[in-house]
Amino acid sequence: MFAPRTTPWPLVALFTAGYLAPYLLPTTVGRLERGLALSATQAGAVGSALLLSSATAGFLLASRVQRTGARNLARFGLVLAVLGYGTAALTTAVPVVIACAVVGGFGSGTATTVAATRIAAEPDPHRASTLGLLSVSALAGVVYLTVPHLPGHGLTLAAVALTALAVWPLTSRLPAGTSGSRHADPGPVGGTGPARLPHRRSGLVLAGAMVFWSLAQNALWGMSGRIGVTQAHLSEPTVGVVFAVALGAGLLGVMAAGALGSRLGRALPIGGGTVLIAGCIALSASATGLGSFAAGEIAWNTVYPVVLSYLIGLAASLDPRGRWAVLVGSASSLGTAAGPLTGSVLSAQAGFPVMGAVLGAGLLLVALPMTAVALHTGGRPLLPGAVRRRGGHPAAVVAAATGTPTGAVPEVGAPEQPVVEIPVDGTPSPARGAYDTAAATRAPGIG
Repeated sequence: MFAPRTTPWPLVALFTAGYLAPYLLPTTVGRLERGLALSATQAGAVGSALLLSSATAGFLLASRVQRTGARNLARFGLVLAVLGYGTAALTTAVPVVIACAVVGGFGSGTATTVAATRIAAEPDPHRASTLGLLSVSALAGVVYLTVPHLPGHGLTLAAVALTALAVWPLTSRLPAGTSGSRHADPGPVGGTGPARLPHRRSGLVLAGAMVFWSLAQNALWGMSGRIGVTQAHLSEPTVGVVFAVALGAGLLGVMAAGALGSRLGRALPIGGGTVLIAGCIALSASATGLGSFAAGEIAWNTVYPVVLSYLIGLAASLDPRGRWAVLVGSASSLGTAAGPLTGSVLSAQAGFPVMGAVLGAGLLLVALPMTAVALHTGGRPLLPGAVRRRGGHPAAVVAAATGTPTGAVPEVGAPEQPVVEIPVDGTPSPARGAYDTAAATRAPGIG
């Protein structure tokens, strides 16, 4: 009998606290621009600094979660998020706002790093990441419906700070150190030292592709508010409603991804979804009215979290210890950080439609290496003489817990198990003549 699946709610909450700041970026940049009298480029640069700090946290802490302990590191990140975003929301001094946004960004990145590492160790990382995306999308939708009706430059920053504060009590259910982790790190066979990072080539290709993939998403996301107000001639409350509806559609997309699971593999959702995103970006960036703007944003936000959930699952499958999940996530954060500034520069120099065309063309190119990684790492046997068996990640977890080298355990949708010869003691088979013939009149069980 298999144990029932339990929902890792502390990880879902931590995921939400870490991802909320990027999700609220359009209104954050717009509020900073209007509330602090900044130019569009300056406000975009503040957003980029926040996200760059978040990415830096991921690169610095990717290998430290096991040693420091998930609970301590998560609390450290949440404290930075509360202090950084909270202070930035309460002051109007531009240098202080920038510095505190950077501190808060590092806190968000720390929370995301812990969440990504622990989610990768879950029996079903795709399910856990899907729940996290559902949670952050729903919360961001509520904020987008509320903030446009209230004054002040720091409301979205305050929302992120309050979310981090609310998540704090749940960190008591996270492991304090390596010894208390759910899936202990066994290290290499016959030792307890750090294991070699598996799938290096695939991981590096995926990380490199994720930089531009995330840059394109956030270049549009950071400019979406301005596109709606200046090019589509909509009011800020109307743009907020469009964003809320779009994030609601994203919830449906994420639920669809969770229902599909691995039925379609990863290559089709990642490659095909990225092509669809490219078209949505071009449509949204060229919008001149409510209809085209809403269509582009809603379609994009429906597809984007679906593809993201599969990318998170793909990164987690490359290393069950979560290192590739964190490193690929940090590479994604680098692209996310450069997004607002790239979008503002492109739109200022060439206009929104050209910006959308450039970003869409780049996404079509980057879809190829990401699809190749999904195909290369999807379901290939990693153990000599292995047979294919459906069943998901639990088989990989069991094998790791019993001392099998982690690099040899398949971490994809169809894990492999070695064929084990079982010696059978007994007498040699009797000669054919020793068997009697079957007869219709012979009753069962009679010799």
